Amino acid sequence: MGERQPPGAEVGALEQKGQVRPPSPPHRALFPLQDKEKKKKESILDLSKYIDKTIRVKFQGGREASGILKGFDPLLNLVLDGTIEYMRDPDDQYKLTEDTRQLGLVVCRGTSVVLICPQDGMEAIPNPFIQQQDA
Repeated sequence: MGERQPPGAEVGALEQKGQVRPPSPPHRALFPLQDKEKKKKESILDLSKYIDKTIRVKFQGGREASGILKGFDPLLNLVLDGTIEYMRDPDDQYKLTEDTRQLGLVVCRGTSVVLICPQDGMEAIPNPFIQQQDA
């Protein structure tokens, strides 16, 4: 069997013969614009004012929960403590019932978060865009 050469030895052999292979350019797919890497990504929302306050979160798929915001990151992953999930009507997925479920400490994935709002001062109002039917 042939002798095992250290990595890069074949390049050295090419240089001795006068056949130098130019270094391959960095691929854009592997190394996106480096200027963007230097910039710190900022979150769209400033949730720091809601730390240790109760917030309500709506998720893709229609689930709703509320809890005390303990932490978050730029991707809007949330940590909620004392979380309560509001159960939906099995017949009408868009209608919430009075039933709730205690979840405790929850990590909410930011990609599934649709809406975040403070619990204080929130109240349900009738939809102004649908015509009310007079009975």
